[in-house]
Amino acid sequence: MPSVSHLFFRAGILFLLVGIGLGLAMSITQVHDVIGAHAHINLLGWVTSAIFGGYYALNPAKAEGLLPRIHFWLYTAGVVIMSASLYLLLKQTPGMEPFVAAGSLLTAAGILIATWVIFAPSTASAPTARILPAE
Repeated sequence: MPSVSHLFFRAGILFLLVGIGLGLAMSITQVHDVIGAHAHINLLGWVTSAIFGGYYALNPAKAEGLLPRIHFWLYTAGVVIMSASLYLLLKQTPGMEPFVAAGSLLTAAGILIATWVIFAPSTASAPTARILPAE
């Protein structure tokens, strides 16, 4: 499995742990004021990261090079910044809007890279026949 797949799966499972923990906390306290952050962490963090990891695992030629790594780091940083600042915004922390916006833009840039990777033709060349000398 390509290393970028492992990165996406590892990040995804960490997002899942945080999202489930947040959901449990809301359930136990019966205070659901951060449900938006909970949803973003689980859907953008866990689900979408796992989908990206699966895509790269199924298309290893697309996982080669610098672009998939940029995709991982940009997208993951965006989700972390957006989710954390959204949580704080929903907890009434002033001044979080620019951080939510910045995280959202980074996340959107990561999704644009994913779109490019998915629609771009594969860089792997087709196997070519080798001409062997006659015996």
